[in-house]
Amino acid sequence: MKLLNYTSAWFGLILFLVLSIWATVFYFNMLDEIYDSMDDGLENQKLLVIRRAEQDGEVLLRDDFDDGYYKVSQVPFEQVENYTDVYQDTLIYTLNEEDFEPFRMLKTVFELNGNYYHLSLITSMVEEDDLIEDLFYALVFLYLGLIFSVLILNNFLLKKIWRPFYNLLDNLKTFRLDDPKPFDAKKTRIDEFQLLHDSVKKLLEKNIQTYNSQKQFIENASHEIQTPLAISLNKLELLAENHHLDDKALPIVASVMDNLERLSRLNKSLLLLSKIINKQFPGEEQVDFSQLVTKSVDDFSDLAAHRNISISLNAVDGHLIRMNPDLAAVMVTNLLKNALVHNHSGGWVDVILTKESLTVENSGQATPLNKEKIFERLEKGSSSPQSNGLGLSIVRAIAELYGFSIDYAFQDKHIMKLRF
Repeated sequence: MKLLNYTSAWFGLILFLVLSIWATVFYFNMLDEIYDSMDDGLENQKLLVIRRAEQDGEVLLRDDFDDGYYKVSQVPFEQVENYTDVYQDTLIYTLNEEDFEPFRMLKTVFELNGNYYHLSLITSMVEEDDLIEDLFYALVFLYLGLIFSVLILNNFLLKKIWRPFYNLLDNLKTFRLDDPKPFDAKKTRIDEFQLLHDSVKKLLEKNIQTYNSQKQFIENASHEIQTPLAISLNKLELLAENHHLDDKALPIVASVMDNLERLSRLNKSLLLLSKIINKQFPGEEQVDFSQLVTKSVDDFSDLAAHRNISISLNAVDGHLIRMNPDLAAVMVTNLLKNALVHNHSGGWVDVILTKESLTVENSGQATPLNKEKIFERLEKGSSSPQSNGLGLSIVRAIAELYGFSIDYAFQDKHIMKLRF
């Protein structure tokens, strides 16, 4: 959920709660004011009726509400000795509505010429259900108006205010360490956004410097290591060809050459892994995995025949994936090489390519490998001298670079499945 929508949702909820509380308080305050107003009116009518009774005796003869708003009845003193005015709600039948309608009534007593009279006065009042309905619709229209105002505020004003922030996000989405472009940090009058822009710009500049330094160091270190290794191997080859070496020295020289060759392969693999992690393979194109897998299987057919391992291929045609072609070749090659190296004479390797995945199955050893560690660096599934423990780490690094996934399973056979 976007920040503006998230803010609007919370603001709408808070607004709804505040309006609900306000509506309840407003409703009871309104009723209280209405009752006060009607009670004051009834009190005034009481005084008017008593004044008219003093002037016109016929007022004392009206004993019902049929043709007026009051009625009078004479009562003994015992009934009015401790009487106090009473205000109450009541229902009275009205001809125009042909139904009982709510009225406010005042019951009081007064004394005239030594006689005591009970006086009841009524006045029409607003129906409570009509009041609630009118108040409800008024609040609904008010709430909708406020929500509409908030949406307009978000879509125009707040979006304009937050534009520098979203520009920053757009720049960060397209930023790449391997291909840095000038970071466009536009000036803004909002101090917080300007501080954020400046901080991000300094952080990225520092990361670019660190990235370039590490990249240069790795390349230089790899080159400096590879050169003396190559020189040492050449000299050892010349020494091995020297016929003056006895039978005891030759195995020692051969062992040193083997270790140096392994060190050379390890150095190249580490350099490749570092380049993959640092995204130093920017070029991408449509790679035909059908042709790539077929070619790789053909390339390894001689090694498979030499080790007495049968290899089969079942692949769909014309399966294209956009990625760096060199990394695609490295990924497929390492999967096939891993299946052959960690296998035994008389074993088999099955390669299955579908639109969704590339699966490499092999016989290998009869026990499952450690699923948690098999893709870690320098983790070797066997003691094969041809393995440096980086093949599957490189495969996983390439897979993560392009959003693929690589899994291992054991079902009486070793299964490596790369899901595109």
